[in-house]
Amino acid sequence: MSGPASAAGGAPRSSGGDPAGADRYTVVSADCHAGADLLDYRPYLAAAHHEEFDAWAASYVNPYEDLVADTADRNWNSARRLAELERDGIVAEVVFPNTIPPFFPSASLMAPAPSPGEFRRRWAGLRAHNRWLADFCAAAPGRRAGVFQILLNDVEEAVGEIRWAVAAGLTGGVLLPGTPPGSGLPELHSPVYDPIWAACADLGVPVNHHAGSASPPLGDEPAARAVFMVETTWFSHRALWHLVFGGAFHRHPGLRLVLTEQGSGWIPGVLDMLDYYHGRLVAAATRSATAEARFGAGLADSMGARPSRVWRDNCFVGASFMRPHEVPLRELIGLDKIMWGSDYPHDEGTYPYSREGLRIAYAGLPREEVAAMAGGNAARVYGFDLDLLDAIAAKVGPTVEEIAEPLGTPPADATSPAFARGGSVRVW
Repeated sequence: MSGPASAAGGAPRSSGGDPAGADRYTVVSADCHAGADLLDYRPYLAAAHHEEFDAWAASYVNPYEDLVADTADRNWNSARRLAELERDGIVAEVVFPNTIPPFFPSASLMAPAPSPGEFRRRWAGLRAHNRWLADFCAAAPGRRAGVFQILLNDVEEAVGEIRWAVAAGLTGGVLLPGTPPGSGLPELHSPVYDPIWAACADLGVPVNHHAGSASPPLGDEPAARAVFMVETTWFSHRALWHLVFGGAFHRHPGLRLVLTEQGSGWIPGVLDMLDYYHGRLVAAATRSATAEARFGAGLADSMGARPSRVWRDNCFVGASFMRPHEVPLRELIGLDKIMWGSDYPHDEGTYPYSREGLRIAYAGLPREEVAAMAGGNAARVYGFDLDLLDAIAAKVGPTVEEIAEPLGTPPADATSPAFARGGSVRVW
């Protein structure tokens, strides 16, 4: 890998293939989505499930308009995807799931945890997706880091799948499901999941937690949909304090957590709050006469360092389509923690205006900082080879001069929140 220009990692590259010799950024999207078309999962299912799958697929009605539209093949058409991302200035991607695996009621990212009776079929469906994903990533060597999936209902099976995925070359890490209220699963702070954390730490597997996967079902009324939008990121953030207070990083110092598509402006305030509670509860534990003593009993020994230190040592943020009001907080978040993402092919993503999305966020910043947030950090976390990617970026990456130019008027037909006016830092 080429050397970093700063502690944050990454640097713009001089394009030998560009007639103007322009410096270009190597852009890695830390948040993209893909999946197979429904029937194309069949060859990846164990043969014992084929008959059952045929019956299920024959009656399944896809509830998502974007997955039945003419553009749906962006999820699985490798050549189209590479071409569109390159036109958008992106040379590599971290691939989260998007389509519906076998036997799932909805996209797996948002699906509730299976009941005991559903587990066998759902687990077979997720494993089929993982096997499809390994082939999909292999079709573009070095340019896709596939995020594989597990279920938390059976920890031993989950650990086995983690080991299989590493051997299969999936470098995007594991997608950690949420444990929303009513799921019936132990909370993420429970020691029952320790074998998962141990396997990920030992194998260098990032643990990814994506927005939307931890929210409880709220219904489909207008108010319920609005409440979901207000609360969904908060439910996803819970993974941070559950793993921190649960001591997962203390027991497994090599464990890495990535929080994706949850914004980034909330992080400094939440870390201050978590440090406050940590200090307050640890201090209270030494004063047995106080009412709070029982809340802090044993906490110092079980969780180790204060939360802000754990963040610095173990955590990262997939700051999809980072917005201008978040950027001034970048040093508080950590310049080496932030990974920009386009969210392709979602309509809330920045495609086909990712250059404009980078400009509206990063214009005027030091080029070393832009290089780190736009690609260098993701390359380090997910193991991309920058030497390979730099050669591609030399032809298709956005130029340093281009991204340095402030964006005046956003594209009229842009649909990403990156271009929405009136944004402010979230309280979560």
